[in-house]
Amino acid sequence: MNSRVNRQILLDSRPTREPTAANFKLVETPVTEPGPGQVLVRNHYLSLDPYMRGRMGEQKSYAKPQPVGEVMIGGTVGQVVASRAPELAVGDFVTGMGGWQEYHLADAVMIRKIDTRSVPITAYLGPAGMPGVTAWYGLNEIIAPKAGETVVVSAASGAVGSVVGQLAKARGARVVGIAGGPDKCRYVTEELGFDACLDHRSYSDAAAMVAALGAACPTGIDGCFENVGGIGLDAVLARANPFARIALCGLIAGYNGRPIPISFPQLLLVMRIKLQGFIVSDHMEMWPKALAELAALVGSGRLKYRETIAQGLEAAPGAFLGLLNGQNFGKQLVKLIP
Repeated sequence: MNSRVNRQILLDSRPTREPTAANFKLVETPVTEPGPGQVLVRNHYLSLDPYMRGRMGEQKSYAKPQPVGEVMIGGTVGQVVASRAPELAVGDFVTGMGGWQEYHLADAVMIRKIDTRSVPITAYLGPAGMPGVTAWYGLNEIIAPKAGETVVVSAASGAVGSVVGQLAKARGARVVGIAGGPDKCRYVTEELGFDACLDHRSYSDAAAMVAALGAACPTGIDGCFENVGGIGLDAVLARANPFARIALCGLIAGYNGRPIPISFPQLLLVMRIKLQGFIVSDHMEMWPKALAELAALVGSGRLKYRETIAQGLEAAPGAFLGLLNGQNFGKQLVKLIP
């Protein structure tokens, strides 16, 4: 008889503006044993990501809203503890969309076996996982920088931005980051190798940011990987060269309902700028190539990353709220095992 108990965090209510801990609910349920073709996974780590904020609402988006009363969506890594699928054995390490819970029952075709011998298990939720592929796709397929061009990366110390900058440097670009706070800016330049980094908290308006970005990008801006929006994007547009390319990955500055108008929309036309929004799950055909390259870089130590790890499932809501306010440093994870 199965005596395992699964602790889960549900979306208990939809936030009206900024989410709070009251929007989540911790529950306990019996663990269900796998059926034919299924496996039971003990989740070791949960990934927290900005896209989850959009799923909490009912506004029009690229994916269906997170249902109220169900386990919050989220990527996980863990270990198979029961299997009725021939391709996966007990003890295998896997990654999938296990959600905010300690156990995950899944069809074997919906999860991916991972090799933890040369790549740390947590990296499969960061530089060797979805955030890394997001960075890889936006840089290579949209910005496509040439050697000597200048690329600006917002949220540069984060799980996606940190990978973008390192990949751009490997292509010979000059890379300027935008991050929140002197510690993050130091990390971006001294450890990740960006050429410069601006602390967005030091600038009160777009004009000040434009001046600072102009000094950091003396030959103008040829590419931008945008995660935030707001005055940083305004400043990029003001300093963009003709035919600049902007990969629009996120607009976290407006996720809680704050308006984020573009101050210089005319520059999109007169500078013939390409601004392309993208969702990495639309490009699954590119994932195997990207994941193989990223895992090799992580395994060799050539791709650096940092993690913030909250302890225990009950810490997930607070860690998520902190993520939305920039309190994390690097990839935000939750450790689910003792």
